[in-house]
Amino acid sequence: MEELNKISEKVINEIQNTETKNIVIETKEILTPEERMAIDTIRRVKNPFKMLTVKDIMNDLGICESIAYKTFRRADFPSINIGKNNQIMLLAYLIWKMQKRV
Repeated sequence: MEELNKISEKVINEIQNTETKNIVIETKEILTPEERMAIDTIRRVKNPFKMLTVKDIMNDLGICESIAYKTFRRADFPSINIGKNNQIMLLAYLIWKMQKRV
């Protein structure tokens, strides 16, 4: 439980300690609440292109290592698998995670 709290604190600190960015997104359609939340998160995250490892995903989802590797092999999981090095971009992971929440 302490590890989850540490990860949560780390993510919150990363979001709070970000520089102001001017990101302009123009759309002709009305955005859904999920899309607005995704855009707001992108604006706040210091580096949305940071790469996460299997261990990061394990800790965030609270799953064991074997299940994390199975998650990386899923067709709908936007990971990059090069040999034994499995990674996913933070932005892609956040979008995937939001889509899985109902």
